[in-house]
Amino acid sequence: MDKEKELFFLKEELEKYQNVVYRIESEGVGYAFKHYSTFEEIEDKEFHKLRKYLIQHIDLMDFYLKKRIDGLEKKIEEYGS
Repeated sequence: MDKEKELFFLKEELEKYQNVVYRIESEGVGYAFKHYSTFEEIEDKEFHKLRKYLIQHIDLMDFYLKKRIDGLEKKIEEYGS
């Protein structure tokens, strides 16, 4: 590949990653990865592996927080009874 083509592809790839950062800053990390896009345009196995791990951990944190809030609300209700 000649240098011009290589430079073009490098700039194109850079723009894709910059778009991810922009979306995170604009929408928040959870929304950007769970709801905004799967970022299929990025052809990077490590990126997508980490993206899936991140989504799993966001889901785990959501579940934990809901469970913890429910438990605390029930304890508080018991004091009111």
